[in-house]
Amino acid sequence: MDKKRIVVAGGGASGLMAAIAAARKGAAVTILEQNDRPGKKICATGNGKCNLTNIEMPLDAFRGTHPKFVQEALKQFSVQDTIRFFSGLGIYTVNRNGYLYPHSGQAQSVVDVLCMEAKNLGVKIKTNEKVTGIYREDTWKVRTQGWSYEADAVILANGSKASNIAGSDGSGYALAKMLGHHVVKPLPALTALRCSGKTFASWAGVRTEGEVTLCINGIPLKSEKGELQLTGYGVSGIPVFQLSRYAIRALHENCDVSLLLDFLPEFPMESIPVFLENRRKNCPYKNEKELLIGLFPDKLIRVLTAQKDLVSAIKEFPLTVTDGMPFEQAQVCSGGVDTSEVEESTMESRLVPGIYFAGELLDIDGTCGGYNLQWAWSSGVCAGSHAAL
Repeated sequence: MDKKRIVVAGGGASGLMAAIAAARKGAAVTILEQNDRPGKKICATGNGKCNLTNIEMPLDAFRGTHPKFVQEALKQFSVQDTIRFFSGLGIYTVNRNGYLYPHSGQAQSVVDVLCMEAKNLGVKIKTNEKVTGIYREDTWKVRTQGWSYEADAVILANGSKASNIAGSDGSGYALAKMLGHHVVKPLPALTALRCSGKTFASWAGVRTEGEVTLCINGIPLKSEKGELQLTGYGVSGIPVFQLSRYAIRALHENCDVSLLLDFLPEFPMESIPVFLENRRKNCPYKNEKELLIGLFPDKLIRVLTAQKDLVSAIKEFPLTVTDGMPFEQAQVCSGGVDTSEVEESTMESRLVPGIYFAGELLDIDGTCGGYNLQWAWSSGVCAGSHAAL
């Protein structure tokens, strides 16, 4: 019996995983990667160290129009499956507060073992091959700039528009639309936020612990704690990244978007006056700025004491959000192929049998902490395994 022929568009995390899963099921697999080598974006994850996954995998770590869509793929290929898979390929993982990294500290190690396993299974990896069209005759035909590949099934794993890595051009969205799929407008996510105001030059470069609350049309929506990075254009840091997808999508819907920064989240608002008065009593010779030394960085002290109400400035420093950063400075996108048009247990299109999806191309995005890569591994295995049947 002839092997089932599968073409995978995209040689990133989900594409490599889909190819390996399909090849392990006995399929003849070809990856078409538009860059000069596969896995480029993997190499940029985790600041080049590759946060493979996370020990904790709560459902609310995933976002999208239908976030529960992830459940079936995560059941089929869980965190423990991910650890076993990479361990079997030679990646010894290190646990850093639940975040798992390769012991080598190099994301390239992950790319290397994936490519070696793919080649060992007979997967053909064609680089500098950008898919420009997909159509059906007696079989599927996958066009690139100079060639046409035949397939019995096609997996679209082209990734999103996020990242400054070459090839992050959103071409997969156009292919999905050609096949009749609806694409939820892709917008940057896991990125910094631009804000209006005149204080930014004064506090640029400050890093401080705090809490940020996102307000939509004046109503508090979500809060995140951690290290805030105060910048010349607004605010950054992981807590801001976690909220950015909601802020940017709200701006796209013409909502008023604002942030409240709390620089002493461990203290309730009502205790701040007493706390500051005790500091004055202990050191009556200090002026207002000097009283804050030891609490906040110097640059931040100058900004806080310039406000009319010091207590409010410390607990509810207001910022009006005007924009997110461009796609090139975002880690992922929100939006993508509408998951209501995809079978969650197989990743096969409900509209076009024989077409499968995996990874960031779908309308699913995760928070920081290895969740986007886990989605790539799980959806890739799900798509590859079922496409090969």
